[in-house]
Amino acid sequence: MATYHWQKSSYCAQGEACVHIAASRGTVHLTETSDPGGAILHATPPAWAALVRAVKEKRNDV
Repeated sequence: MATYHWQKSSYCAQGEACVHIAASRGTVHLTETSDPGGAILHATPPAWAALVRAVKEKRNDV
């Protein structure tokens, strides 16, 4: 199993509602605080950038 250097999102709510992000060899990895060893999503940098852009645009719409 790979070991990643996880970074906690700067937009975390209190408690277990956080996303952790790590990057390695051209892949972005995502997991959640409540189960950091559980499901890990993997995305390409362009896919990650598109997700972040979409979230920021949606946040600005509210």
